[in-house]
Amino acid sequence: MSSAPTVVAVCGSLREESYTRTALRYTLRAAEEAGAETTLLDLREYDLPVFDPDVDDQGDGEEARRIVREADAVVLGTPVYHGSYSGALKNFHDYCSFDEYEDTTVGLLATAGGGSYGSTLDHLRITVRGVHGWILPHQVGIRKAYDAFADDPDAIDGRRFVDPDLEDRVEKLGRQLAEYAFIEPDGTTPRATAADD
Repeated sequence: MSSAPTVVAVCGSLREESYTRTALRYTLRAAEEAGAETTLLDLREYDLPVFDPDVDDQGDGEEARRIVREADAVVLGTPVYHGSYSGALKNFHDYCSFDEYEDTTVGLLATAGGGSYGSTLDHLRITVRGVHGWILPHQVGIRKAYDAFADDPDAIDGRRFVDPDLEDRVEKLGRQLAEYAFIEPDGTTPRATAADD
């Protein structure tokens, strides 16, 4: 590739000790190791009033949209709330549209307190497809997130994954975001094109 892909992770959890945020940081680290430049868009750090299309100036809405719009790939991370994604992520999603997502590679990650995350990932897929984003087939759901990590002062956020297979799935998402960041509407990537030459 001629330039490094930019990968943005949107954290839809406002919780201080967020498992979603930790998992996204592992995803971003893997994307960096695969050659991407990364940014964590932590919704806690942005003033995003409830979206109102009749209001021109809505806090940090334009800045947050710009970060997503300029990204080559985006990963949306959310806790599972009532079988769907968080209100914070839904509100941010309302700020965004085709300008931010059309023909953009998008990865999905959901963390559940219980055992179910399927409907959350389904809802995210539907909404991203609605604005013509390219959803990676590989997506990550983490069951019982409170048991998925163990304290480790040397790890990201002071937490390491208990299950190495789960850590690999999270990191695979980061690698694929970097690899498929420049996918074209016909399904080709710069790597595939170079292999054909």
